[in-house]
Amino acid sequence: MTDFSSAYDAVLAQWPAGTEAVDLPTPVGRTRVHASGRGRPLVLLHGGGATSTAWFALASALAGEFRVHAPDLVGDAGRSERTALTSVADLHRWLDAVLDGLDRPVLGGHSYGGWIALSYALAHPGRVDRLALFEPSSCFAPMAPGYLRRGLPVLLGATPRRVQRLYDWETGGRAVDPAWMELMRASTAERWHRPVLPRRPKPEQLTALSLPVLVVTGGRSRSQDPARVARVATGLLPDVTARTVAQASHHTIPTEDADELAAHLRAFTG
Repeated sequence: MTDFSSAYDAVLAQWPAGTEAVDLPTPVGRTRVHASGRGRPLVLLHGGGATSTAWFALASALAGEFRVHAPDLVGDAGRSERTALTSVADLHRWLDAVLDGLDRPVLGGHSYGGWIALSYALAHPGRVDRLALFEPSSCFAPMAPGYLRRGLPVLLGATPRRVQRLYDWETGGRAVDPAWMELMRASTAERWHRPVLPRRPKPEQLTALSLPVLVVTGGRSRSQDPARVARVATGLLPDVTARTVAQASHHTIPTEDADELAAHLRAFTG
C-alpha cells in the first residue's frame, strides 16, 4: 500500500494548476488550507478521514467562479496539526480562525464536514453568507443501522481492509477515483483518535436559521435515508433548497459527482 504522504500528494496533484497551500495558525493548532480559483469565497469541509484533497473535482469544476478554500481538519488525517479536539467549542474556534479574512463566504461540507458547517452556522450565523451541505451526517436524520454496523469498526479501529469493505458496500460497487481510494486506505494510520461526536440539532434550532441552505442528498446513499433527510430539512429550515443526485451514494460525493454538485451550487448562489 502507498504511504500516506505519497497518496495525499497523488490526489492533490489533481487539483487545478496554481493551487496554493497555506499553513494557517488557529487557537487549536496549525491548519493546512488549499486554495484555488477566482471569484466569491467558498469554504469546503471534508468528511472524516477524507482530507481537504477530496475536493479536487469540485475545485476544478468551479474554477473561475469561486475561490475555493479547503482546510484539513485539525486532529484528523491530513497535514494540519494532530491536536485533539474535544468539544464543539473547539471546532467552532478552529473554524472561526479559518474564516478570518473572508467576507461572509459560502460554507459547505460533506458528511461530518456538513455537520460541522451546520453546527457552526447555527451558532454564528453572521459569519457566513449561506450553507451548502452535501450528504450531511447527523444533521436531519439518524445514520442507517446497516451503515452503523459497518462504519463503527472503521471509527473504532480503521484498517485499509475495513475502509475498503465499507466503501465497496456503500457505493454499491460503483468505481471511485483510484488515487483518492488509495488515500482513504492509507489514511487509516493517520486518523483522529477521539472525534467530537455529532449531535443532531434540535428542531427549534433549525427553524430559527435564516440563512439560505442547500441540501444535496445521494439517491443511492446507504448511510442515511435520503428521502427523510430532504423531508426534515424542507420541513424545518425556513430557506432551503433540497436536491438529489440520483446516481450518487454517500461516498461518491464529492469525487465522482462534482459536475452535478457544481451545477447545484451555481443555481443556489446565482
